[in-house]
Formats: sequence, C-alpha cells, structure tokens
Amino acid sequence: MGYYKEDGARIKKVAFPAVAAADVPMRITEDVYETRAYGPGDGRPEGSRHHLLFQAGTLVPQSEIDRLFAPAATLATVTPATGPAAGGTTVTIKGTRLDGVSGVNFGATLGTELKVISATELRVKTPAGSAGAANVVVAADTGNVTKTGGFTYA
Repeated sequence: MGYYKEDGARIKKVAFPAVAAADVPMRITEDVYETRAYGPGDGRPEGSRHHLLFQAGTLVPQSEIDRLFAPAATLATVTPATGPAAGGTTVTIKGTRLDGVSGVNFGATLGTELKVISATELRVKTPAGSAGAANVVVAADTGNVTKTGGFTYA
C-alpha cells in the first residue's frame, strides 16, 4: 500500500502535496439544533423535529460552520414586478434557501408583513417608493442577496 502521483511516482510523507490552511477551531457556546422534517409515511403528524447538531462546548472548525450556511440564498422571481408608488402591494418572491430571510428592502426601504412560506417562497408588502425601478434586497442568514431592478414603482 502507498500513495502515488498521477504519473505513478510514489509520494513520501515529507513530500505530500498539501498546503497548510488555517481553519480556526470555534467553541460552540450553546446547544445548536437542526430542524428536520418528519419523513413521509413515518406515522407522525406533519411538522418537524429538532436534532442536536452541536453540544455547547464542542470545538468545531470554522470551515464546518461556514458549510452550514452555504451556499447563499438566490432570487428567481418577484411577482408582481410592478406596483403603485404608494406601496402596499403584496409581492411573492421565489428562489432558494429563503427560509432564513429576516427582511426585504425595496430600494433603501424595508418591506412590511414579511411571511416566509417555505425555503423557496416568501411574501412581503412593498413600502411607498419613488416611481421607477428599485432593487429588491433580501436579508438572509447567509448574507444579502439583490435582484437589481426587481420591482418597479408605477
């Protein structure tokens, strides 16, 4: 047994092709749970259950924590894409990983009555705005995501 390069040359431990990478261990300060849906046909009512992911005090590499929140949310559609400058239009936003959204801005103004429907859909009411196109900015736990000119005030 041994390790070899693509050309068949044997690799010794001192010549192993690797580069040191900083992956700072982070100490978890409180219990962290993951939510999982009940499986289909398991005889339980619809809903979800919590599963202990990390116990308080556990050392976890930063890269593993980063993986939990990657990749970022995406925005596919904003429907309707136009509405009155007075605001009040209920907009449905579809995309991916939207279940961690905490706010939606239309231009620089925060929308109201945000309701996360699922990981792929949310609804929000538009605030008042100036006539013209406004960027739709979704604030998610993985970072902000922008749909440039995603909503137009008429």
